[in-house]
Amino acid sequence: MATEVQRNAERSRYELLIDGQLLGIADFHERGNTVIIPHTEIERTRRGHGLGAILVRHMLDDLRHAGRTVVPSCWYVAQFIDEHPEYQDLLAA
Repeated sequence: MATEVQRNAERSRYELLIDGQLLGIADFHERGNTVIIPHTEIERTRRGHGLGAILVRHMLDDLRHAGRTVVPSCWYVAQFIDEHPEYQDLLAA
């Protein structure tokens, strides 16, 4: 199973692909150096298998590498950051 997460700047989202099939998205809005994350979604039939965590972890790692901060408006991203303290430094003040 080939898993890939890519940033789709044109559609303002990160995309989770497995074997080339789009199975998840994480929308974002850029406001200066801050990225607002309002929504994530995993294909209904594939939920409960950790795919959301893969998508969010990759997105946050990418944003950290770019020197950005985040506002997790999406409950799932907020919960993920709360449960993974190593990402709390990304929270916008």
